[in-house]
Amino acid sequence: MTEPIPLRRRLAANAVALTPSFAALLVLHGVGDLAIGPMLAAMAAIAVVTAFLVHRYLASLARFARFVGELSGEREPEMPRLGFAPATEDLATAASQLSAGWRRQHASIDNLAASAQAIVDGLPDPLLAVDRQRRLVRTNRAAGELLGAAAAERDLSTVLRQPPLLAAVDGLLETTDGNFAGPEQAAVELTLSGPPERDVVAQLRRLPRPAADGSLVLIVLHDTTALRRAERMRADFVANASHELKTPIAGLAGFIETLRGPARDDVAARERFLGIMAEQAERMRRLVDDLLMLSRIEQHEHARPDTSVDLERVLKGVLDLLQLRAGARGVTLRLDVEPGLPPVPGDHDELTVVFQNLIDNAVKYTRPDTAVHVALQVAADGRVAVAVADEGDGIAAQHLPRLTERFYRVDAARSRQMGGTGLGLAIVKHVVNRHRGRLDIHSIPGKGSTFTVTLPAVP
Repeated sequence: MTEPIPLRRRLAANAVALTPSFAALLVLHGVGDLAIGPMLAAMAAIAVVTAFLVHRYLASLARFARFVGELSGEREPEMPRLGFAPATEDLATAASQLSAGWRRQHASIDNLAASAQAIVDGLPDPLLAVDRQRRLVRTNRAAGELLGAAAAERDLSTVLRQPPLLAAVDGLLETTDGNFAGPEQAAVELTLSGPPERDVVAQLRRLPRPAADGSLVLIVLHDTTALRRAERMRADFVANASHELKTPIAGLAGFIETLRGPARDDVAARERFLGIMAEQAERMRRLVDDLLMLSRIEQHEHARPDTSVDLERVLKGVLDLLQLRAGARGVTLRLDVEPGLPPVPGDHDELTVVFQNLIDNAVKYTRPDTAVHVALQVAADGRVAVAVADEGDGIAAQHLPRLTERFYRVDAARSRQMGGTGLGLAIVKHVVNRHRGRLDIHSIPGKGSTFTVTLPAVP
């Protein structure tokens, strides 16, 4: 509906339109060619006709103004009828065409922006873009998964508190006399806190000019955790394996030399030495198997499992596997399961290794003719907890912080005698870290120990 035309505007338009006619009539009256009566009658008639025409013209202009105003909306307005203002009709047609072109360009820009964001989100590495003031302008999906949701217009330091990275960004943004004085690109090695910790190389590049959204410096975070861990594992494997394998290899070499020499024809000695050699070979096999398993777990420790696992089923399978070994020592295995437990996100085989190690250790170190209690229940924070408790000699408090270190043993001789490699709890720790869980150890010397694994539940 057209808004009413203000009286002041109508009066002004009528005055402008009537001025030439009234001036002509006054001139004719002044020279004696037109009497005052006919002059006044003519003025009245002209005023009425002019008022009508001016009203229609102003109404057309008002419809044109409304049409132009509606062009900025979401929908294309209907072209108004402007018969009393042909010039405005041409203007309306031109404005409509201009608006249609603008809409097409706007849609094209929106599609281009959406495509650009889709491409950025498809990048496997986290990407962040900051403006000239070091404010965060854009991130991709990988960055959101790594760093969490980060609101725009926040300083980069609120998302990544890494002084070397911030210094590198400031170096790229540094200007002298209005021109950039620093390099166009830089690389910084970072360690992001966990768990688990991540080794990252940040690649930074300054754009030639700010993008439409203000982005000026792009930061790509390339995860080198697997590479660094592979390098560390190779070094650790050589050091640890050489240390642990030295004794059995030396023993095997000695037995072989003896069997080739003094005990060549001694059947009894040969049988005894071959038995010892078989035990040492089995010990080396277990050691190599555990080292390889630990290496595989550490390679993908930063990748969280995405399948669901029923812990009750895992624990029952482990208890069935260890029942014979427990019976040989007179140990009773007891499983208490709280009903209605949710599944946990995890890897079935890796969780089996975790609880097999914990329950096997409990069977080894508990006193004969006692029980190992395994409890599966909901923890106070809504997560799922598995507690493995034995009735052994317990562990002194000073040893607890180091139990999950590779090859750390409270009693090295007893551990080797029982066939331990010193890697079981290290494997447990890394698997639990991969599952974003927690391992708690509580022990009272003389009474026993409790190892509790707490894992997040499936939402």
